[in-house]
Amino acid sequence: MSSNLRMSRINKELQRELALIFESRIKKESVKTIIITGVECTKDLQKAKIFFTALEARKCPGILKDLNEIKGAVRSLLGQNIKLRRIPELEFVIDTSSAYGAKIDAILDKLGFSSDFRQGNDNDDDE
Repeated sequence: MSSNLRMSRINKELQRELALIFESRIKKESVKTIIITGVECTKDLQKAKIFFTALEARKCPGILKDLNEIKGAVRSLLGQNIKLRRIPELEFVIDTSSAYGAKIDAILDKLGFSSDFRQGNDNDDDE
């Protein structure tokens, strides 16, 4: 159990530091607009999957290309800012969960479910 807690803390710390790096230390404008949605690091700290999205989802493939070009520099900056025995190799992945959620919402709207009902705000007076 403590191992899972440790990995969760490492993942959150990596996510926080990466967000700060992209916000303030990276010069590429396209990369500055990303939102880090999650980090999944292996237990041996060899690899880390960095999930990201952007405000304009159609730009994500181009941003992914830019991220892959600078991932060595990002890893180096990460090593300067975080105290780990090993800085993991970074793999950037486009997070499609928000697009999937929007698709599900559209289907529910088409079926006639209101957003209040989906969020649990059903105002029935039958109680």
